[in-house]
Amino acid sequence: MGSKQKKPHVLCIPAPAQGHINPFLKLAKILHSKGIRITFVNTEFNHQRLLRAQGSDALNGIPSFCFETIPDGLPTPENLDASQEVVPLCKAMDELFLDPFKALLTKLSASDSPVTYIVADVVLGFTLEAAREMDIPEILFWTGGAASLLCFEQYPNLLDKGLMPLKDSSFLANGYLDTIYDCIPSMPGIRLKDIPPFIRISDPGDEYMVEFFCRQVARAKTATTIIFNTYHELESDIFDTLSSIFPPCYGIGPLNLLEKEIVHNHLESIKSNLWKEEVECLKWLDSKAPSSVIYVNFGSVAVLTPQQLAEFCWGLAKSNYSFLWIVREDLVIGDSSVLPPEFLAETSSRGLLASWCPQEDVLNHESIRGYLTHSGWNSTIESISSGVPMICWPFFSDQQPNCWMSCNMWGVAMEIDMNVKSDEVAKLVIEMMNGEKGKEMRKNAIEWKKKAEEACAFPYGSSMVNMEKLVHMLQTSPK
Repeated sequence: MGSKQKKPHVLCIPAPAQGHINPFLKLAKILHSKGIRITFVNTEFNHQRLLRAQGSDALNGIPSFCFETIPDGLPTPENLDASQEVVPLCKAMDELFLDPFKALLTKLSASDSPVTYIVADVVLGFTLEAAREMDIPEILFWTGGAASLLCFEQYPNLLDKGLMPLKDSSFLANGYLDTIYDCIPSMPGIRLKDIPPFIRISDPGDEYMVEFFCRQVARAKTATTIIFNTYHELESDIFDTLSSIFPPCYGIGPLNLLEKEIVHNHLESIKSNLWKEEVECLKWLDSKAPSSVIYVNFGSVAVLTPQQLAEFCWGLAKSNYSFLWIVREDLVIGDSSVLPPEFLAETSSRGLLASWCPQEDVLNHESIRGYLTHSGWNSTIESISSGVPMICWPFFSDQQPNCWMSCNMWGVAMEIDMNVKSDEVAKLVIEMMNGEKGKEMRKNAIEWKKKAEEACAFPYGSSMVNMEKLVHMLQTSPK
């Protein structure tokens, strides 16, 4: 390569799901704004989804911000705009991604600008093997909150102690899951039901997912550095615990705030949504009074039974408050997302349905009072950084610990029982919009928003300082 110093070239590779692509693309744009060449790697399937959602020219970027793809090896699904099933996707990541990824690295290493660093998703364990084989340094990115990584790290302990898996399905409803699990010092009072639920092993694919996460977490302990889309002040006790188990860990978020602070070029137009956004909902929100609307969105993966859908419908109807509800085409199990005609007629004057939306703009809109959410991490951190309290209905994976932290450690949320009932939905929405608990949560959310803004402030905010450390590390590759 000669003695000439090469411009740093970072390859960013997220897990192939909306909730992972989102923060990775924000990070990539921030790094590019700091003078780093970026190659962003999606699966071919998701790359095509992005082009359909954003427009065929949307990802052209510039020569120093390029998109590459690798195949996922899975059969093409009937619905090209539905989220892929989690278990087959994780198996593919485990078994089929390594060779195409090494082939891509080999191609890039023969170019005028070889990859000098890899930033990879923690759940893509195969990248560590490829990075070591090709002698490219790597940093891992956990796209969830820091607390959820601690919970996944407990999987072997839960199995060793015989606390999991559940003996049979009766344990889902007999109160066993309310057992306090006092083995995480920075999460006192957390219950078994708040641990990511794969460990319950109630579905055939769950056993594989437990093995999958145990492998990824074990590999993460051998990494050099792990970064998180959170800020130190939000999870300071968690970071203290992580530091005794994992390599150096840094909060560099909320990335939605840091991106606004740092990225001021045409890359702002490159978006990460795999669904086409219905921006008309913002005009509808403009017509509503301040703090008068509840936003409802169960994310990109959660699915509801027709019965659960009906309970949420009638809960919103009974509350008598205005709502903006994002209803994905694949939201309901085994059926299209058809809402009861009686519900649509009753709420037509105060409800708006959309298939997807620009969430950050929605959460920052003055008409939004609260967020009924699945507790995915992007939704959680964006809600906190917008000062919006939440009603949480966690579905799977890290959503349970995110919900627990939001309700118990940060005081910004209330939880809905998994066995959702319309009366409970109505009661919590009314409390959120106009009750004493709702006012207290809103006050707490605004405090956390201020702390998030301080963490992302130039030059001495904790996340801003950590981002500068990361940039320096990437610009001074040990190679």
